[in-house]
Amino acid sequence: MKKHVIIVAGGIGKRMMSDIPKQFLCLDGTPILIRSINAFKEYNSAINIVLVLPDEQIGKWEKLCRTYQFNIPHTIASAGATRFNSVKNGLKKIEDGNSLIAIHDSVRPLVSKKLIVRVFDCAEINGSAIPYIKINDSLRIKTEKAAIPLNRDIVLSIQTPQCFKSELLKKAYQQNYLESFTDDATVVEKLGQEIHLVEGDPENIKITTPKDILIAEALLKRKIIY
Repeated sequence: MKKHVIIVAGGIGKRMMSDIPKQFLCLDGTPILIRSINAFKEYNSAINIVLVLPDEQIGKWEKLCRTYQFNIPHTIASAGATRFNSVKNGLKKIEDGNSLIAIHDSVRPLVSKKLIVRVFDCAEINGSAIPYIKINDSLRIKTEKAAIPLNRDIVLSIQTPQCFKSELLKKAYQQNYLESFTDDATVVEKLGQEIHLVEGDPENIKITTPKDILIAEALLKRKIIY
């Protein structure tokens, strides 16, 4: 089946405390967004890449491409007011009907080829694939009167890329936006569709704060050594 990936880069990165959007910050000398795109191109050289960016960031991105001699073909879609609208705009750039579509956070640049293979393979068989990792920390739910312990064995941390058959995903994004749509899985679930989980990767971190940059660089150095 034809494969597509929509890479969502609509954030401004307030928690990064930087004037530069976090997807444009460098990780070991290479912009985070370039690393994320490279990961999918290395998985499949024929994959169709759709990049969703705020209109005001497109010029900056084009300049980065020239600076880093980045020439992997990709289509740009305009980001919306919410992640839901951004993905919806990205889907409009994909015309092929019988295909698989992955949606990935631009600021998860350490996504591995093994994980990308898992989600595409699972989605091709089951229609959807949502990567997860288990929680290691103890958890509590805070109420007005107490902090109640929560069984961490029943809580999962959800990652991207999330992958779906194109017909299913496009139908899901014809729905009206709801605040409960926190990711693509929740949008598809609203149709009454079952979501299929696959094992994620603890190193597939989402870069949100300056500390995450340090962690990602340490993980990169370990990969180079080993």
